[in-house]
Amino acid sequence: MDSKSELIPQEIVEKRIFLIRSQKVMIDKDLAELYGIETKYLTRQVRRNVKRFPEDFMFRLTHEEFLRCQIVTSNRGGRRYLPYAFTEQGVAMLSTVLNSERAIQVNIAIMRAFVKLRRILVTHKKLARGLDMLEAVTGRHDKAIRDIFEVIRRLMAEPEEEPKPKIGFHRP
Repeated sequence: MDSKSELIPQEIVEKRIFLIRSQKVMIDKDLAELYGIETKYLTRQVRRNVKRFPEDFMFRLTHEEFLRCQIVTSNRGGRRYLPYAFTEQGVAMLSTVLNSERAIQVNIAIMRAFVKLRRILVTHKKLARGLDMLEAVTGRHDKAIRDIFEVIRRLMAEPEEEPKPKIGFHRP
């Protein structure tokens, strides 16, 4: 690996990927910081090329989402506008509007981070599915074993004697 591909450590990128609206996204401020540019320059380039960023590539955070994200990223300073969140496709599209060597290298690092997270999620899903199957199998066996023990206990118990009727004449 050459030094350019390690421009930004993978861990730094991974820590800036958030799950918002059931999508993995990166916030405009974090992206601008990674690209080494001001946030206003990034958003200006996006506004100039807004047709390249449909709703599934980029969306503006709500106030509540911003507050949650702000706590995580410990955003210093105020903002006049709510930030943009870029999905994986939106980050890829940024490479077409931010045309610099650093932007290309940063995008490569970010794409690798998204791919790594996707692999981790797939691995966790497979593991969870395997555990569910194992639980179902052992659950059935546990019930079968309990049933066997119950039958054995009944067989080992002394038979209950039925009460014998009294001999003789009985008045009601």
